[in-house]
Amino acid sequence: MSAAIWVLHGLGRAVPVLFATAGITFLLSAFAKQEPADILLGEAATPEAVAELNHELGRDRPLLVQFGSWIAQAVQGDLGTSWFTGIPVLTTITDRMPVSLSIAGLALVIAVVLGASAGIAAALLRDSWVDRLVTLAASTLATLPPFVVSIGLILLFGVALPFLPTGGYVPFERSPGGWLASIILPAIALSLEAAADIARQLRTALVRTYEENLVIGARLRGLSPARILFRHALPHASGPALAALGIQVPRLIGGAIIAEQIFSLPGLGLMAYDGAMQGDQPVVLGAVMVTVVVVLISTLIVDLLILALNPAARTTPARTTPAQATPARTTPATERSSL
Repeated sequence: MSAAIWVLHGLGRAVPVLFATAGITFLLSAFAKQEPADILLGEAATPEAVAELNHELGRDRPLLVQFGSWIAQAVQGDLGTSWFTGIPVLTTITDRMPVSLSIAGLALVIAVVLGASAGIAAALLRDSWVDRLVTLAASTLATLPPFVVSIGLILLFGVALPFLPTGGYVPFERSPGGWLASIILPAIALSLEAAADIARQLRTALVRTYEENLVIGARLRGLSPARILFRHALPHASGPALAALGIQVPRLIGGAIIAEQIFSLPGLGLMAYDGAMQGDQPVVLGAVMVTVVVVLISTLIVDLLILALNPAARTTPARTTPAQATPARTTPATERSSL
């Protein structure tokens, strides 16, 4: 299956997910206890004033009509206007998106670098104290929820060693150093679980790959350990780690919402939370849908990476999970004989 067909399959799966997510979010917000008219007009508002405002907001129309109208506008790039601020939702999302992407992006980088380094070290030093330490650390970190790690980091760097900010956000264009300092703690809190998963998957796959005839033959030909690792072992063993990364990407993006709450960062998560507390339906819908789109795009990119490294996956357009992933490609008999 070519990459283009794979992308089409991914897009075909994304449309129902987006539609279902929009429908569920719309229904939840529609049946929420918060009544925007009561908040906007205050407790002294008359029933006539509440009815008039609901008419202006379109809340007196049938739910199916309201949902259809929102979908029609969203397809054209119009996510509506906040009922409370009067600011277009897309404008607010554009302002807040860099915060969420900064946290999730840095967490992803930390997870890949830390997880890959630990997994490679554990595999190359199999059964050593390094291997046992990595295994213990990965098992421990995998059980710690990001919000627990966040609180621990705040206590450590906000109280015991107060040299990093534990709240607020500095845009990159204003101060790159301040930007990094403002997102490093939430990024670390989000990255540890993903790093642990990547390390475990990569360690297991590399150990198996080093027992394959492909690597044994490379050793017999006198290739350097670095070339064996990066040219032969890693390309064949990275499939499970990439699959684990694909599962972790939505968690990183979703976890950024919690991190924004804990570290008081003005991202999409805080925007969605404030909107939900006020019953601001357009804000909630816009934030959720944009987040889902980012998750779907990230998942598609990971799928394409798996496809490039494991051509056998082209016959199966479904997502590969760590348990299903092939740890190492079996070398054909003709290739083995040539080694």
